Amino acid sequence: MTTSPKAPPPGLTVGGYALRARLGEGGMGVVHLGQRPGERPVAIKVLRPHVVGDDEARRRLAREVSSLSRIRSRRIAEIVDADPFGEIPFVATRYVPGLSLHDHVQEEGPLGGADLLWFADCLAEALEAVHSVGVLHRDVKPSNVIMEGRTPILIDFGLARVAEDSRITMNGWLLGTPGYLAPEILYGDDATAASDVHAWAATVAYAGTGRAPFGRGPSVAVMDRVRRGEHDLAGLDPDVRELVEEALAPKPADRPSLEEVRDWLEDLGSPEHEERDDRTAAPVTLPYVAGVRQDLEAPTRVGSAAALAQPVAPPTAPSYARPEAEPVHWSHDWDQTHHDDHDDHDDTVGWGDAGTLPHRQTRVLPDGSVEAVTDYGPHVRPHVPAGQRLRRTLTLLAAGGVVAGAITVAPYVALAVLLVLVWLLRSGSMAAASAGSRRDRRGARWYDGLQVLLAAPWHAVAGLSGTLVLFLWSAGIACAVALLCFAASLSLTTSLAAIGAMFALSTWWGPGSERLRSPVHRVVDPLARRGVPWLIVTLLVAAAASGLGAAASAQGTSWTPYDAAPFSDVSLPGWL
Repeated sequence: MTTSPKAPPPGLTVGGYALRARLGEGGMGVVHLGQRPGERPVAIKVLRPHVVGDDEARRRLAREVSSLSRIRSRRIAEIVDADPFGEIPFVATRYVPGLSLHDHVQEEGPLGGADLLWFADCLAEALEAVHSVGVLHRDVKPSNVIMEGRTPILIDFGLARVAEDSRITMNGWLLGTPGYLAPEILYGDDATAASDVHAWAATVAYAGTGRAPFGRGPSVAVMDRVRRGEHDLAGLDPDVRELVEEALAPKPADRPSLEEVRDWLEDLGSPEHEERDDRTAAPVTLPYVAGVRQDLEAPTRVGSAAALAQPVAPPTAPSYARPEAEPVHWSHDWDQTHHDDHDDHDDTVGWGDAGTLPHRQTRVLPDGSVEAVTDYGPHVRPHVPAGQRLRRTLTLLAAGGVVAGAITVAPYVALAVLLVLVWLLRSGSMAAASAGSRRDRRGARWYDGLQVLLAAPWHAVAGLSGTLVLFLWSAGIACAVALLCFAASLSLTTSLAAIGAMFALSTWWGPGSERLRSPVHRVVDPLARRGVPWLIVTLLVAAAASGLGAAASAQGTSWTPYDAAPFSDVSLPGWL
């Protein structure tokens, strides 16, 4: 087998990860696709040999680990493991197949319309999450954005610093990419949040036009155009052009803040794209398949830092002493929940994740204490033990029995109450989702409660249409069950019980019912985790269902507000 120029020597490992492919490289290090047995693939960033022994490089990597560990966003590639002070320093982040923005635009063309608005908003959301913990990215550019479908994921925090540490040079080097560095950085001033806004605008301009906004050529010429503010936005979608022009202003004070950028995009009607859950057990890409083949043809061995950073076999890097304080180590346990409805490029590679993978992170601090954080993301329910799922199901079945019993006792009244209840739950769910989305984007505000109250009429109107559709769907299925009961010559009480049970089931699983299930789960799920309270409540609900059934059998059905059952005066001639 001939090893690809971008593949590491077969069998190399670092930090227990088998290196399967070489994904990319930058000024500080090389990124490999790695995987531990039985775990998900990760992207492993290893420092280059000429900086492995440099204490400043190691400290910079340690700061990167510390900074990224505080960022929580579905638009950011989070750290899953790291060892900044090891013989082979590395940082492992979540891996997602996908093209970089640069390659995506080259292959599929510039973004436009709703896709461009979505891209701009998601990238601004990522930077907002970075800035919220006092970190600057400092290297936002097309090659540091991975496209997962149409959603951008911000990667490579190799130049990130805690905001208080404003130095961006080391030994006279300028860290960054000409054309995506803000003018103030080129003048030697400290980077600020406005510098990332400038890089955001340049990246959005590239996404919308397919070319760098400050042109190509020698770095000196490009940087001169950046300092002068001489950008070319011809062909950029008019909806975002004015915003991008404002954000590319040469003076930081003239640029909008990230909050203003997001408000501007919201006013433009940034589309709420449906999030895809791209959580496969193991993304299958060409580098991944090639790595599996390497595993079959070569034994696993521990590689050196030099061998990891270049395809030829240089001398093994020497061992370096660790500092007195033990570094922070990370472990990562992935939830086994996957979905198959993903929209990836099967032949491409990248770093990062759409951001909602449920996981548990355990951090061992220098003093020996352990700090654990569980993050399930906004669209994923945590893994539930079998016993808890059974208890939850029994409670929901008992509640369904109450609905069936109520419809058996008083069909019209029960349906009217159920209609109002579903309407209120759906409207409340929409209001809660809207408020949560605003908090995620802007943080908590003192007027959040007032805003929810003022928006309540709109959510009530919006929730009514979906409720009516759900009820019509359920009523249609209930009518089909009624015909079957009539054909089977079942009694009225038995038929109404069957119709009520099917109506409850259809309402729970019908179109738009997720808005109903979500608030119900918020009540039932915590209850199912507590044995005795769950048992008491479930028995009470089941007793109510049994009582309604007994009342219907003893007293008959009440057709209030009418006197008789529907079609009671209709007879079918010749029916035996």
